[in-house]
Amino acid sequence: MFSSGARELMHGQEIFRTGNLTQLARPTDRVGLTARQVLEHCARTAVAAVSSLLVARLFGLPEIYWAPVTTLVITQSSLGSTLAISWQRFVGTVLGAVVGAILVSYFGAHIVVFGISVFILGLLCALAQTDRNAYRFGSVTLTIVMLVPMTEPAWRVAFHRSAGVSLGIAVALVMTVVWPESEAKIKKLHSLHWKVRFRHRSPNART
Repeated sequence: MFSSGARELMHGQEIFRTGNLTQLARPTDRVGLTARQVLEHCARTAVAAVSSLLVARLFGLPEIYWAPVTTLVITQSSLGSTLAISWQRFVGTVLGAVVGAILVSYFGAHIVVFGISVFILGLLCALAQTDRNAYRFGSVTLTIVMLVPMTEPAWRVAFHRSAGVSLGIAVALVMTVVWPESEAKIKKLHSLHWKVRFRHRSPNART
């Protein structure tokens, strides 16, 4: 049994080997197989986003949009996958906020400093044994802290960003527990997805 990453790689190699680039336009993760599943998934996503926004307002965060953005990014169908993504995003965000706040406070938002900051963040993510998702999320936070013009000190911006992300993660986890999607639906979607993608792997495979 191939992992998801291995199957994606095999599919990409097959596309370029056969020259059938039209496969790139095919959906890779469908919203649902039936109208009911589509409506349920869309409603679940909308409720999660609105709930996250309300919680951010309740806590009085100055940049409330980070909470629903995080919720929308990490909300998955099962608790296990949501926990994994949540941890990576949290660690990456904290590291990015700390590195960005420290370096921009002492050295300013110069191009060279920014590049060195991204490099250092990658090393820290590797030392923390996180994956590339943490590095990507952390880099986004670092970029915002260092490059977006702010009227507040960098450390306060970093704190607000981390707080917003943490709230968004919390709402996503609660939503996954309160309103989980059926595992049977998830497995059926993934099974159909890979069956369609590998059905025409070889010109000789058609019957």
